[in-house]
Amino acid sequence: MTRQLERANYRITFLVLLLGASAYALLQTLVIPALPTIQHDLHTTQNTVTWVVTVYLLSASIFTPIMGRVGDMVGKERMLVATLVALAAGSVVAGLAHSIGILILGRAIQGVGGGVLPLSFGIIRDEFPTTKVATGVGVIAAMIAVGSGIGLVVAGPIISHLSYHWLFWIPLVIIVLAAICAQLFVPESPVRTAGRINWPAAVLLSGWLVALLLGVSEAPSWGWGSPKVLGLLALAVVLAAAWIAVELRSRQPLIDMHMMRVPAVWTNNLVAFLFGVGMYSVMAFLPEFLQTPTSAGYGFGASIVRSGLYLLPLTVTMFIFGLLSGRIAAGIGSKMAVIIGSVISCISYVMLALAHSHAWEIYVASALLGIGLGLAFSAMSNLIVQAVPPAQTGVASGMNANIRTIGGAVGAAVMSSIVTSTVLHGGLPAESGYTDGFLFLAAVTLAAVVAAIFIPSPSPAARADHEIHMSHAELAMVPAGTITEG
Repeated sequence: MTRQLERANYRITFLVLLLGASAYALLQTLVIPALPTIQHDLHTTQNTVTWVVTVYLLSASIFTPIMGRVGDMVGKERMLVATLVALAAGSVVAGLAHSIGILILGRAIQGVGGGVLPLSFGIIRDEFPTTKVATGVGVIAAMIAVGSGIGLVVAGPIISHLSYHWLFWIPLVIIVLAAICAQLFVPESPVRTAGRINWPAAVLLSGWLVALLLGVSEAPSWGWGSPKVLGLLALAVVLAAAWIAVELRSRQPLIDMHMMRVPAVWTNNLVAFLFGVGMYSVMAFLPEFLQTPTSAGYGFGASIVRSGLYLLPLTVTMFIFGLLSGRIAAGIGSKMAVIIGSVISCISYVMLALAHSHAWEIYVASALLGIGLGLAFSAMSNLIVQAVPPAQTGVASGMNANIRTIGGAVGAAVMSSIVTSTVLHGGLPAESGYTDGFLFLAAVTLAAVVAAIFIPSPSPAARADHEIHMSHAELAMVPAGTITEG
């Protein structure tokens, strides 16, 4: 009876999962405004310091499916605690780092925290009543984007009053609290999946990602036509093809390629990948653009705090439209919400590329981007939930989030290559690098618009069933004791 009461109190479980996901999301972007400071203090280059962001996304892309698979085999609650411990350990290494190599190592360890996503989705699927799964998954997915936006805003005050080391010490408190609460309050799932980890797939996945990102990021210094860059890009293609072949033949794939063939799944995942390219790239490079001294002929010479405030509209509008996305989608459909969100995001990138001389232009572009991301992310979660059977909700949603992270890793590396392709005498990137970079993001998001058009519209029966589930789920998120269920 005690176990049943513990399992029935899913609201406590949800709050713990939300705490863990928030800590992971916060660490995705908390260091971004501090990159110029880290570059100066650790005596490194802009291209190298970008790996502080890229390696986090790369590590998360690799460990997200691995930790999810291990959780299915040995227990999701147990692996959630282990994932949070790894996130905490990486924070300690990064917090103590006094060289760029150790800092990058710490960030790579932190990337193991990407396992929070599939584990949280799986726990929600196992522990929540069926009618409450959709909103639980959607809120966790939306929190990743919102938490990333918050990280950009709060980083400035932390660095101004303390140092960049505290960007890791402060989240450490949240992570430890989440790990303790997960151990005490999250029930161990009775669901187990027999099988093993597909290590060949894991090695091939990490291999082609590392080859691709290393080749792209080093291309400005080595030369795009150099044998090393061409060799790495060719190696990435070969390893990626081998990885897909291994996944297709595997009974326990890391990323289910058969599910990827479902039209509603692969089109949403393609949009998620393209959105990841844009979102993580702009979050990584817009603060650096804003902090560029005006003596360079562009930029605002903004402090870390001020550059975070320029991005405050992005965080606010992303949060608001993420909450409103359900109602908007109910009126115009989730597919149309994704298309509109993609179009608005594309307009924002074009504005950043062509109109970035005045503060109000940055504020408007930031607000528009938040609207686009907020609309599209929540709507994509809804479409994924509608496209797969309830038993596959967690797997499909985790895969969608992981593909977005892979897009972020690729996008950050490509954006770094574009921005640093032309350097001024003072060592700063030329304005044309940022202009070309933002235009690249606009082109990528325009491709997302095209991909979103091909997302199949859910059947009326599936849409009606989903709306019923969503309405019950929204009611379920009201704190206990405030309503009486009839």
